[in-house]
Amino acid sequence: DRCANYWSTLTPWGGGFMVQTFNRQALQMVWDFAEANPFSESTGNFLGAVEWIKKVINNYPGNVTGIVKQLDASSSVVSSNVVFITDPPYYDNIAYSDLSDYFYIWMRRTISKTYPDIFSTLLVPKEKEIIASDYRHGGDKDKSRDHFLINLRKAFQVIKDNMNDDYPFCLFYAFKQQETASEKGEENKISSTGWETMLQGLIDSGFTITGTWPIRTERPTGMKFSINALASSIIIVCRKKKHNSIISTRREFIKEVKNEIPHVLKNLKSSDIAPVDVAQSVIGPIMAIFSKYSKVLEADGTPMNVRSALQIINQELDSYLTEQESEMDKETRFCIAWYEQYGWKEGPFGDANTLANAKGTAINALEQSDVISAKAGKVRLLKRNELRTDWDPTTDKKLTVWECVQHLIRVLEVKGEIGAADALRKLGGLSEAVKDLTYRLYSLCEKKGWTEDGVSYNNLISSWQSISDRVQFDQKTSEETKKKIKDKSQKRLTDVLGGK
Repeated sequence: DRCANYWSTLTPWGGGFMVQTFNRQALQMVWDFAEANPFSESTGNFLGAVEWIKKVINNYPGNVTGIVKQLDASSSVVSSNVVFITDPPYYDNIAYSDLSDYFYIWMRRTISKTYPDIFSTLLVPKEKEIIASDYRHGGDKDKSRDHFLINLRKAFQVIKDNMNDDYPFCLFYAFKQQETASEKGEENKISSTGWETMLQGLIDSGFTITGTWPIRTERPTGMKFSINALASSIIIVCRKKKHNSIISTRREFIKEVKNEIPHVLKNLKSSDIAPVDVAQSVIGPIMAIFSKYSKVLEADGTPMNVRSALQIINQELDSYLTEQESEMDKETRFCIAWYEQYGWKEGPFGDANTLANAKGTAINALEQSDVISAKAGKVRLLKRNELRTDWDPTTDKKLTVWECVQHLIRVLEVKGEIGAADALRKLGGLSEAVKDLTYRLYSLCEKKGWTEDGVSYNNLISSWQSISDRVQFDQKTSEETKKKIKDKSQKRLTDVLGGK
């Protein structure tokens, strides 16, 4: 299988290595391909494929016995008292069985006599697969969604009936999808069909979501590093729902969400969770509030569904991130508002002047802060490649949080973590405000679809822990060096004074 993944006509050259056929969950079109030599000692060779499997076997704990079975998750009866940890299908995001055909046809020719039951069909069976694939239902989105939800509920019911009550049921869910609702005048409310359907299935099956744990499972290099892919797997933690008749209202639910979001975000930021993971990571603790009630009633008395709950979560999250702007300097507040409206493009001087007055600043003050360019009746934000390369926050007469973020990204991209650590160390007490603004700007990029800019903000937070560790190491080293110099000077003085 590993060899088949590298020996196809869909393998581009990665500049020193073969890019595998499945560098993402699709058979993508490529303009050209590199051909590996199976018998070489270079990239894509046969022995290299064996070597990776060898590493797995060598590092596998010898006292553990694994049992693998192929079963129908929606109907199979497993032994009771089991701890369940699973990675469920991601709604319509991946056509698993279609992609599996790529490997299946070769495996059927080589090992079908060893596993005749598994390879009894010409291609991978697809009818029972729990995904929302429209083409399997005549292009009917509602039918494909119902197929996914009904069978997912069955699978969750099997888990509920067989799970050990002393342990939570955990799902790995590294699925990122957002779409805008278009019904009932909800154009600006954001929810996610994949998340909505999966969470609805859990709640309908009698589970309470008790939390989410973002766990870093992705390498900080490669294909996912340059796109807005999740940097972590989101672990959804569930337990069997206790029977209760407690009912809440929409107003009470929103109040609880408002109170909980600051605490959740504080914990996530202290762990340097990448901005791309924040929206998904917040869902668990807030859905714990929603799922603990038997019902949350809307204003008209009807039960609130998961879709509405997710929209409320996203709205309140965005509202909280926006509120944090009030604690930042006025020039930064101007830049955020201008960025949201124009991005890096030019806008009319009159609009800029009006906005500057509203934020309590002026165009000339913004120019002095080195954040905008105002010429010929047009105003725009300075791009990162236009910023001063000799910038030093300790000597900047008009330091703003906005320019600190942009300079940090520029330095990180040009000089790496060493240069970024030097800049971050000089920011002192502004570092937390810089972090907050980075999360806010990523949120804006996500809404606007500005992928390239979003990647820059996401990468800064993803590197934050490494940069901070380097700052602390440098400070510790500096203190130790100073102590050594002081001790050496003291000894020299003692020698000069004859030990007195």
